[in-house]
Amino acid sequence: MPLREINFDGLIGPSHNYSGLSFGNIASATNKGLVSHPRDAALQGLEKMRHNLRLGLPQGILLPHPRPDRPWLAELGTSVEEVPPSLRPAAFSASAMWAANAATVSPAPDCADGRCHLTVANLRTMAHRSHEWPHTLAQLRLAFGDGAHFEVHGPVPATFGDEGAANHMRLCASHDAPGVEIFVYGQRGGLYPVRQHDEAFRAIARFHRLDPERSLFVCQSEAAIAAGAFHNDVVAVANENVLFAHEQAFEDRPSFYAELKRLLPEVEIVEVPASAVSLEDAIRSYLFNAQLVTLPEGGMALILPGEARETPSVWRWLEGMIEGNGPIRKLLVVDVRQSMANGGGPACLRLRVAADPARVDPRFMLDEAKIDRVGAIVAEHWPDAITPDDLLDPALWGRLEQARLAVLDGLGLSELA
Repeated sequence: MPLREINFDGLIGPSHNYSGLSFGNIASATNKGLVSHPRDAALQGLEKMRHNLRLGLPQGILLPHPRPDRPWLAELGTSVEEVPPSLRPAAFSASAMWAANAATVSPAPDCADGRCHLTVANLRTMAHRSHEWPHTLAQLRLAFGDGAHFEVHGPVPATFGDEGAANHMRLCASHDAPGVEIFVYGQRGGLYPVRQHDEAFRAIARFHRLDPERSLFVCQSEAAIAAGAFHNDVVAVANENVLFAHEQAFEDRPSFYAELKRLLPEVEIVEVPASAVSLEDAIRSYLFNAQLVTLPEGGMALILPGEARETPSVWRWLEGMIEGNGPIRKLLVVDVRQSMANGGGPACLRLRVAADPARVDPRFMLDEAKIDRVGAIVAEHWPDAITPDDLLDPALWGRLEQARLAVLDGLGLSELA
């Protein structure tokens, strides 16, 4: 069966809160301390999944991690009852919702052994994310447990920071054809930390048995990181033969584009000039953190957050692009405001895997009935509102743990408990 692109969205967890943990993520810092709404957040995410499913796109799901993370706190010599204020927010973080950071994925046509390879991201740069990978790895090894078609790798050793598919792109003539894999790393970020290490991606390329001639290692521009583009997917996104990027996304843009055109002559580069949309507007609106998808009836669409439509420079440019009859033909807007307020747009919430959906554990694949079932669990068990101070409340801790167990049970995934 031909490969299809499956979007695995992270279900936003019941501990979703605005603790401002992500230095370099402007939205996260700006909204620190505000009241979050976990129930609304998760329902918004589920409606995005439903929206994409109704477009005819295969849709999967990844589940929240246990919060508070009691084993992680034990490793640090403390407990949720005694945890110091410096560690408490990290123990409750719901950041695993951003599945784009779950792993780096190379489809079977790119890998020497003809299997799809996934490497779980170590996320070592940020304390609140550094303890995600064991729970993510457990889910990936269940979802992609068919060893004849998948291999799931553990994380790159923690010396080298890896933040997964948010810094990785693949361009190809079709999902079934060998592609060009693009690994975007950082060297400098002004005041902000660089999160993706060159050596981490080079190790992943070796794990995945990729053709070195079709693997490009590209430096993200210092200007982009300094402006708040903490991941490449805040300034660039790719799908099949189309690269959609900001003019200031890459450090050495001319060399990168020249090499890409040499390896994939059919590539179409849609570049947004800084004179039309500033880096600041691009990052504020998450224009490039859209999902760029191929529709079953043909043509491509951008699935954008509502904030893109509300940013005049961005929407004006997008409307002009559509009128120009380029490869991107539709603009589709979704509401993910709770995620956006913590620094993650539509593309942050999903991990793309080009594979045969029939080879994936069906418990991780969605249909409308299953979305309804999960939505009912969320409506019953997820808190309506959380402030950072609420994380001190033992009654909340138990509620968060029971909410997660309810959704695992509802999907038949109790072994993840």
